[in-house]
Amino acid sequence: MVTVADVRSLALTLPRTTEHLIRDRVKFRVGAIVYVAFSRDETTMGFGYPKEERDGLVAAEPDVFFLPGASDLRFHWVCCRLDRLDHDQMTELVTEAWRMVVPKFLARQRLGA
Repeated sequence: MVTVADVRSLALTLPRTTEHLIRDRVKFRVGAIVYVAFSRDETTMGFGYPKEERDGLVAAEPDVFFLPGASDLRFHWVCCRLDRLDHDQMTELVTEAWRMVVPKFLARQRLGA
């Protein structure tokens, strides 16, 4: 099971990431762009994810992943249940969400090609 503390310990190591508490929700962002956000009760996490791939992700593991609300479908965003997510999945999802919002040179510096 993944917790907000687990995500925080990873996210804050990623360059340009800042943590914010907005309307009782923990969010991680680069500049003004949020790439990870938690529900108020911290049981679910939304994260940046390519729109064209999210239906496949949800279909592959519907017990873990789900689509955001209708008003957020226009964004590159998908959600997951933290109690069903393992640490390796979280690391990959958070890192890739961060990669989507930073300049390419910065992602290459941090993660390589």
